[in-house]
Order: sequence, then C-alpha cells, then structure tokens
Amino acid sequence: MQPKSNIAAFFDFDETLVSVNSSKIGFKWLYEHGMLSKIFILKVMIAVFLNRRNIISEKRMADIMISFYKNRKLADFKAGADEFYFDYLKPHLAPRVIDKLGFHKKKGHILVIVSGSIRYYLEPAAKDLGIQHLVCTDLEENSHGLLTGKAIGQVCIGNYKKELTLKLVDELNIDLENSYAYGDNQADIPLLKMVGNPVVVEPTPTLKKVAQKYNWPILNYN
Repeated sequence: MQPKSNIAAFFDFDETLVSVNSSKIGFKWLYEHGMLSKIFILKVMIAVFLNRRNIISEKRMADIMISFYKNRKLADFKAGADEFYFDYLKPHLAPRVIDKLGFHKKKGHILVIVSGSIRYYLEPAAKDLGIQHLVCTDLEENSHGLLTGKAIGQVCIGNYKKELTLKLVDELNIDLENSYAYGDNQADIPLLKMVGNPVVVEPTPTLKKVAQKYNWPILNYN
C-alpha cells in the first residue's frame, strides 16, 4: 500500500471561514433581486423553527431550502455568484481563521472547503482565498437543463459529507493523521475526528463540550 504523504487543511465554510450563515444571507440576496417569494421565506422560517426544536432533521431542512431552485436555471445563479461573494460574504471572513489559512498556504498544505453550501457560490470564495478543492453540495439538473430542486446525490451534510471527503482523501493520498480540520458545529465532529489536528471555531455549546473533553484547540473569529 502506498504511504500517505500529503497534509491537508479542511475548512468548514459557514460560521467558520465566514462568521455568518451563507444560506441566510443568500436568501436575503435572492429576495432583494426579486427571486424569492414571501411564501418561501415563511416556509424556511418554519423549517428553521422546527429544526431548532429537533422536530425535523438537518437533512430535511436542507432539502426544503434546496427545493427553492426547482425549475430554475443554474446559469442565472452563477451569473450573480461573484457579486454575492464579494459584496455579501467576503466582508464576513473570520480574521483568525484566515490567518490559519495563510499558515497552511505557507506550509504547502492541500486546502479544502468542506461545506453543505452550494458549489456555485463557493467557487468565487475558493478562487479568492486560493483554496484548491471543494467538497460541497451540487445541484441536480434535468434533461431540459433546469434544476430539479434536489442535490446530486445528497446535500453535503452528515455522513455523506464525510463520505465525499474520504473520496478526496483517497484521490489525493492525504495523510489524515497529520492533517487539520476547522469547524464550528457538532455536525462537523465526524470531520474533526478524521484528522490528527482538529480545531473548533466559535463552537456551538455542544461542540464546545466535545472540544473540552478531547482538549481540542478553540479559536475565536477575531
């Protein structure tokens, strides 16, 4: 068996590389551009309410949000992706996490965003930050070139997120024992446990308890 030789740094995106939830800001952008109805906003608000009370799962909530894209064209969203990133997301880049990103660049580590967010608006972020690889959600298109309102495979969360990351690990011959991962939420625990150097960023109360149990470093945004 070929020995693992490459060290990677895996970064969650929402509330890790950026200090905000990109999907929430994304819906604001879509509403301001006349692409989002008040009815759909209400639907999402109800889903968030139910999710916070553990009535519906993260996956179910993600599926509801992705359903917005049904019967639309991906090109329409790609056209505004740069504007969305530079005007709405880049101002919220977390300074100390970006410093860590710079450290890994200098070391020549493989840089990866691992996120449940959608590829079309993560691509400008990855390009701007010099991150080579994206493990994320891809939108499914039908034979007529319209979006189906579903993800290709699944939304990139939970075990599927780990499964996609491990595919990249195999492709790039990554040495997980010496690699790094950054995340803010308990949903990132499988990713954090995969590597020898996990770091939690502004953690949720649940993740903070896990970090304290395992003596994982805790990083603030500033």
